[in-house]
Amino acid sequence: MQTELLAAWISRQRWFGGKGRPIDELSIDSDVELTPGLRHLIVAVWQEGSRERYQLLLGERRDLPDRLTHARITTIDGVHLYDALHDPERTAWLLEGMARDETRSGLRMRHAPEVTIDTSPRSLVLGAEQSNTSLVYGDAYILKLFRRLIPGVNPELEIVTALAARNAPHIAQPYGWIEADLDGTDTTLGIMQEFLSNASDGWDLALTSVRDLYASPPEVTAAEAGGDFAGEARRLGVATARVHAELAEAFPTDMIETPEVKRMAETFRRRLGRAVAEVPELRPYVSALESAYHEVELITNAVPVQRVHGDYHLGQVMRTPRDWVILDFEGEPGQPLAERRALSSPLRDVAGMLRSFDYAARHLLAGRQDSAALEARAQEWADHNRKAFLEGYAEGGGVIDRADAALLRAFELSKAVYEVVYEARNRPAWLPIPLAAFRPR
Repeated sequence: MQTELLAAWISRQRWFGGKGRPIDELSIDSDVELTPGLRHLIVAVWQEGSRERYQLLLGERRDLPDRLTHARITTIDGVHLYDALHDPERTAWLLEGMARDETRSGLRMRHAPEVTIDTSPRSLVLGAEQSNTSLVYGDAYILKLFRRLIPGVNPELEIVTALAARNAPHIAQPYGWIEADLDGTDTTLGIMQEFLSNASDGWDLALTSVRDLYASPPEVTAAEAGGDFAGEARRLGVATARVHAELAEAFPTDMIETPEVKRMAETFRRRLGRAVAEVPELRPYVSALESAYHEVELITNAVPVQRVHGDYHLGQVMRTPRDWVILDFEGEPGQPLAERRALSSPLRDVAGMLRSFDYAARHLLAGRQDSAALEARAQEWADHNRKAFLEGYAEGGGVIDRADAALLRAFELSKAVYEVVYEARNRPAWLPIPLAAFRPR
């Protein structure tokens, strides 16, 4: 296959991380035939002196059905080459390979102990992801394939496997995975888990509640509106605390002393400095942010740290008929693997969810002519559900004392600073959402 054609195709894909920069070189590091008409490729992409690797399931057909034309990469000597993740006839092999614990030229398919995989369901690609591609097999399994490959065991596989071994109730059960050696290191290429076919997305549920409040008469409070979310927020807080407790039991924990806590505050400051240089709208809030970070420096007790989720928000949780389930323990995909696996304060996750409540409250205001009139209602909804979540977190065993409150506030503000930079770069119309975090409550 001509690598320049593959480079042109990869540069247009949603999951490609090097958009906006020219590809200097592309090479194929690994090309493994899985079955006739199906190959697994690991592709190295060089940009500005740095290398990233991606995986591709390459299909080959002489007759390409209309349903697959959108996935076509090129045609060579009458053979159509295409992204085979969109072809359920080809992706059936992935289930079969995991069921058999298949190994092909270093590519290893594995299933979890005491699990029998049903190989009959056909796959369907989920379309909402950025950095990964997920296949849903019937109503039984979801297989997430990591497009960009980072050497090492993915934190999600590590965490869900450990928690499943403890019979933790708030996770989707792991069923299998795909791995290979990359730079001499066992590297996770994909994870298959229980598909929660009868569950509802946390973000969607929250937005339904916000819509109900905005559609209610002005005298109706967030607690009185028909779609009050506070009960679910409280249950989510309980689930979050219990998962943190399970993580603390399953993995090592530590305590960071005063010097390390001060370095944490200094990290917040450095991020703020870089953000202000890029987004001047942050400048009026610098003094208040510096003051909040200074409160962290005054903490004298040791701070407990452990494995955490690392990228926690309403889009990472699902409400099943039984309870909340927490997904995507891989951390922030753009961060180095060592950083995603590092111990941190569980308050980092709490802060992420609190920011998500603020986002849900104000998301629907973007572009509305009556946004100013609804601002007070947005703040009321956020405060109402933040309070319920924190109460649930305490009920589930999470502890937030006075020193913790200062650290939680700093985590939350630092997250909002990150959001300001993200929105300025990608969705300027949404910039008021994170900026609202800096106004006095």
